[in-house]
Amino acid sequence: MFEKVPGLGLSRRDFVKLSSLGVGAASLSGWLSILASRAAEGGAHSKRCVVLWMDGGPSHKDTFDLKPNTANGGPYHPINSSVTGLQIREHFPQLAQKMHKGAVIRSMSTGEGAHGRAKYNMHTGYREGVGGLVYPSLGSIASAEIGNHASPIPSYVVVGNRAYGSGFLGAAHQPLIVTDPNRGVENLHPAVGNGQFDNRVNLLQELEAGFNKTHPDSLGTAHQTTYQNAVALVHDQGVRAFDLSQETAATRQRYGGTRFGDGCLLARRLIEAGVTFVEVTLGGWDTTRTTSSACSSCRARWTRPPPP
Repeated sequence: MFEKVPGLGLSRRDFVKLSSLGVGAASLSGWLSILASRAAEGGAHSKRCVVLWMDGGPSHKDTFDLKPNTANGGPYHPINSSVTGLQIREHFPQLAQKMHKGAVIRSMSTGEGAHGRAKYNMHTGYREGVGGLVYPSLGSIASAEIGNHASPIPSYVVVGNRAYGSGFLGAAHQPLIVTDPNRGVENLHPAVGNGQFDNRVNLLQELEAGFNKTHPDSLGTAHQTTYQNAVALVHDQGVRAFDLSQETAATRQRYGGTRFGDGCLLARRLIEAGVTFVEVTLGGWDTTRTTSSACSSCRARWTRPPPP
């Protein structure tokens, strides 16, 4: 979902164009030109994006395409939503009230049958292995085109265990990965005093400078960029955005009180702190309640209990 922030103003047509390019594996030049032009128009302001990536999932017949009273219908009853004529699953009453702020896309089509390659396709807009390049994910593109490069907090954050990175865009646009939203970013508090920490950082910079003179390749520069970003984050007060303990128990409960819910709450805090793109992942979303319309590889995992 896109959270509107004053300035960028992507139109509905632009949003549909972005979505269709990602699904259809067309050239990313369409994304880059739109993001760049809107960034120029909006100055320092831009839209910010939160992606909730469900790795697996319930059938479309159990969620947004129930096909009631038909032979292909799912087992659940439809309820009306805030959009006239649009019904969704009965177990989504709060979401139903907010459907006028979202969109259900029914035109998706893909020839990719493998889950791993399909996820790469959806994140980058390219099929894996095309042209021998590792392509950047949408989060890295957003970081490069409309990210706040002056902020110590990275423009692209992934909450979860798996992330698609910056590809040929380089280390500056790699995602910061937060594996556990309750622990935040680990190692942000040095084990030594500030003076000693700064001395060690200076020594590391001297060693890397000497190494880069004799090894002028991109790997050395990428390593240096990664450490510089980490040090800047350590010294910045914005790291408090990663601390969920500052939220009330009531607020955390509103987000479900689960690890995924905490990830969504962390995403909200990061967006408010100025992060451009946050992806929250939920692995193994398939459950025993999924209908037979799921693929065989998903059905093999049905015996596992649903995630918390």
